[in-house]
Amino acid sequence: MKSIAVVGAGKIGVMIADLLSSTGDYTVTIVDQYEESLARVKLQVPAVETKQADASDQAQMEEILKDKFGVINCCPFNIGRTIATAAVAQGTHYFDLTEDVASTRVIKELAKESKTALVPQCGLAPGFISIVAYDLAKKFDTLHNVHMRVGALPRYPSNALKYNLTWSTDGLINEYLNPCEAIVNGKLREVPPLEELETFSLDGDDYEAFNTSGGLGTLCETLEGKVKNLNYRTVRYPGHRDLMKMLINDLGLGDRPDLLKDIMEASVPVTMQDVVLVFVNVSGTKNGMFVQETFARKVYSREINNTLRSAIQITTASGICAALDLMVEGKLPQKGFVRQEDICFADFIANRFGRNYMDNKNTVGSHDPKESEPSVKKIA
Repeated sequence: MKSIAVVGAGKIGVMIADLLSSTGDYTVTIVDQYEESLARVKLQVPAVETKQADASDQAQMEEILKDKFGVINCCPFNIGRTIATAAVAQGTHYFDLTEDVASTRVIKELAKESKTALVPQCGLAPGFISIVAYDLAKKFDTLHNVHMRVGALPRYPSNALKYNLTWSTDGLINEYLNPCEAIVNGKLREVPPLEELETFSLDGDDYEAFNTSGGLGTLCETLEGKVKNLNYRTVRYPGHRDLMKMLINDLGLGDRPDLLKDIMEASVPVTMQDVVLVFVNVSGTKNGMFVQETFARKVYSREINNTLRSAIQITTASGICAALDLMVEGKLPQKGFVRQEDICFADFIANRFGRNYMDNKNTVGSHDPKESEPSVKKIA
């Protein structure tokens, strides 16, 4: 039985603790600085141990990580360095969910001297989307386009933003503000967030997609020099992007992210009734022919272990738990920096947690997800 620390007792951290502890293969200690958060954990997942500590204090983290096989960081992106440094010091495997590019670069540097593995970006996007995209891309002789689209959306939007909060508000704002990596005509570039708007229809519903930061993970580095165009865009319902641009640019809230967070958390309700849309489109040549392959999924909220979980909880927690399982099974490198594209898609989907992505009733369009093709129109 492996001993795991989960740092951060938010919605994702609690579900990760629940998934791992329910297998009987892991003992879980969940760590948070707030006593009230830990009290809620004990009500939801009584089998786990709780520990009150400040994740930004490296000495406290090192003490907690003694004799731990792995640590799962579910804290805001700016705390990643401290937890990862403590993990390296204690010889503990490190996993996180960050979409922050700068944080991942820091972890990559730490991994150079580590005797254990550092595996960042293990969620949905980056995370599962990178695993899918690389699995499709490596089957081509030459690559033309790799397009990655992901959205965590309310099933019943009822406000002007056509959006409900389903995950970290800090992470949401961060991806709307920071530059985005892309490969354009064979060259690695930074492109602005909230731009390059496109609209498309999929399975009878209308969507828009636009640039946001971090969703590509390390794929730009992996595929640079091998693909003509590579990009990631977040999916929303039509009209959302324009309102966010107004708030961030015209009203200047991009310069006051703490105020923007307060406004959104006070005005935009949380929902458990959500859907996660995953769409990857890859084109290139195979055996001398120019061809295209597509992967599409919709994952919905549902009960797991007798508790209603949102789609974003299910997809995010399942991704990082599957990565941990594969590490335990020896199917991932046991030291150094581990990219999401180092994870074999077939291994991920065969995993007990990874299977949460592949339930047939979550398939877009038909039993074969490749039969669902969107109609896409670039409009800005």
